[in-house]
Amino acid sequence: MLSAAFGGFALGLSLILAIGAQNAFVLRQGLLGAHVLAICLACALSDAVLITVGVAGFAAVSEALPGIAPLMRWGGAAFLLIYGALSFRAALRLAAAPGASTGLEPAKAGTGSLGRALATCLALTWLNPHVYLDTVLLLGSVSTQYADHRLVFGIGAVVASFAFFFGLGYGARLLRPLFAKPSAWRALEGIVGVTMWAIAAELIFGG
Repeated sequence: MLSAAFGGFALGLSLILAIGAQNAFVLRQGLLGAHVLAICLACALSDAVLITVGVAGFAAVSEALPGIAPLMRWGGAAFLLIYGALSFRAALRLAAAPGASTGLEPAKAGTGSLGRALATCLALTWLNPHVYLDTVLLLGSVSTQYADHRLVFGIGAVVASFAFFFGLGYGARLLRPLFAKPSAWRALEGIVGVTMWAIAAELIFGG
């Protein structure tokens, strides 16, 4: 059970860590101190809904179609290997051009009213096709490896989402000097890449 919880937490956190528009927006709102609680809740609750759909729905499909679980296991491993490779490539690019931009481009909208900020946040979340690959497809497929502990795996992933978004939103001011340096993003990309490949190896050799 503990392994399932840790697996869900580690994979969920690794997927969220990848730098994207949503994370950049949360970071920006945190730096500005604008609607931080609402933005963090919107992101975390959206992830919770998608993770639940992935874990519960994929389990039902797996029971109806037993052959789909191995297929998605290999598909998930391939996705993680590619995802990790992209993180390593981003880290190498930052190493090759240390004076270049970090690539963090927060959305410029949504810094006024709460409604506008939430609309921007939800659009960045629900209109991003990668979020469905990460939460519904990938987390759902990996959850089948934990048999009777799929629920615990899903809870671990949800906890990772809440921890990340609230940590990012409220810790943004503390992180500002650190992540002004390309070396910090380089290290983060490297950590994400290693974690992705480690989980891919577990899927390949542990299935």
